Amino acid sequence: MADTSGHADTKGSSGSTKGPGSGPGSGPGSGPGSGPGSGPAPRKSSWKYIGPGIVVAATGVGAGDLVATLIAGSNFGYTLLWAAVIGCLVKISLAEAAGRWHLSTGRTLFDGWASLGRWTSWFFVAYVVIWGFVYGAAAMSSSGLPLQALFPDVMDLKWWAILTGLVGLVFVWFNKYAVFEKVMTVLVGVMFVVTVYLAVRVTPNLGEAFAGLLPVLPDEKDSVLNTLGLIGGVGGTITLAAYGYWVNAKGWTDTGWMKVMRLDNRVAYITTGIFVIAMLFVGAELLHSSSVAIASGDKGLIQLGDILEEEYGTATAKFFLIGFFATSFTSLIGVWHGVSLMFADFVERFRRDRAAASGTADTAVASGEEVASGTHERSWPFRAYLLWLTFPPMVLLFEGQPFRLIILYGVLGAAFLPFLALTLVWLLNSSRTPPEWRNGLLSNAMLTIAGLLFVVLCVKQIWDQPWSEFF
Repeated sequence: MADTSGHADTKGSSGSTKGPGSGPGSGPGSGPGSGPGSGPAPRKSSWKYIGPGIVVAATGVGAGDLVATLIAGSNFGYTLLWAAVIGCLVKISLAEAAGRWHLSTGRTLFDGWASLGRWTSWFFVAYVVIWGFVYGAAAMSSSGLPLQALFPDVMDLKWWAILTGLVGLVFVWFNKYAVFEKVMTVLVGVMFVVTVYLAVRVTPNLGEAFAGLLPVLPDEKDSVLNTLGLIGGVGGTITLAAYGYWVNAKGWTDTGWMKVMRLDNRVAYITTGIFVIAMLFVGAELLHSSSVAIASGDKGLIQLGDILEEEYGTATAKFFLIGFFATSFTSLIGVWHGVSLMFADFVERFRRDRAAASGTADTAVASGEEVASGTHERSWPFRAYLLWLTFPPMVLLFEGQPFRLIILYGVLGAAFLPFLALTLVWLLNSSRTPPEWRNGLLSNAMLTIAGLLFVVLCVKQIWDQPWSEFF
């Protein structure tokens, strides 16, 4: 994809490659407000640096995304292949903008949000508290489902779910970003092999697939909203905002890493595109051609496993379930790490705001260097949010999900991506961003389109909630 900032990469970093806590960015001109020519020299865009993009791709593509794509393929064949591709392009622009903010300003995304007013903090707190509580249960259940299917006589789903949550907690608690990234890369490899194998196994009709790249809407009721939903659902929610934090955690803290970040980001969404297109092929060939319907949600993938067993045998079905587990568990540990990192940054910003207000501190700026140092990953807010994602949601596994809480969860979840897209437009067109790294025409167009798309989907989501039963 083209350079979405609309500017050439004229800045960068010098020096040798360093890990978190020792990365470049502390030299002159690397902090907020760096001017042209004052920053470090650019690093060469190289595949050897790739990492945060793999993490965001793995976290963003969950079981729900795969089911939504399967159902789109089942209902419409290859007709909406173009929508899946556009969804990836939209998310490239969002993640690139988040990464560009972190690298060009030296500040974290939450620090940027806080500069827009207190309302951003209130929204963020409400979102991470309610969303995290419900998502924790959903992520554990999603990771437990394929394990129960692989080992049906061992224990109930809720105990598999609890086990995956505890494993995720221990893994993220005791490991820093470098180990986290390596494990995510291995699991992405499993996801890649499984989804591509399935796509090849069902023998896709390549002629119809290429025809599906033409923007045509299905001739059905609500086809526009269904299409927008597929575009908006391709890989990512709050994980798009976490991308900038993972970029910093990798040790990339200044504009010298801009070219590397952009390559990394494109790899992320090419990988996402392959996952989504492969599952659309499976839906189109295996389900659409035989008019087989599957349930929405994670249980749809269990149904697909049964269909694969009937068509291709037990080995293929079990291979698919392993890929299903990799897909779900990467989303679990990705959120456990990325959103906890964001929450730790929020608490640190809040603490500094109070210190600045009392006159005991000079600044309340939260920097990418702090994230790179690894201090956030060892902090009590990081671990407190990890515990919040893991233990309180276990209650929902036994008691079921409270009706009103699910409505609030749906509303806040629908509102987050419009919030992200429109605040990035605001931040990256203002004096908060150095002039040479502000949005160009293409980036503004992509982010605005993304913002409007997500506003439409947000309104539909809010409209569809059973509000009469809420009160």
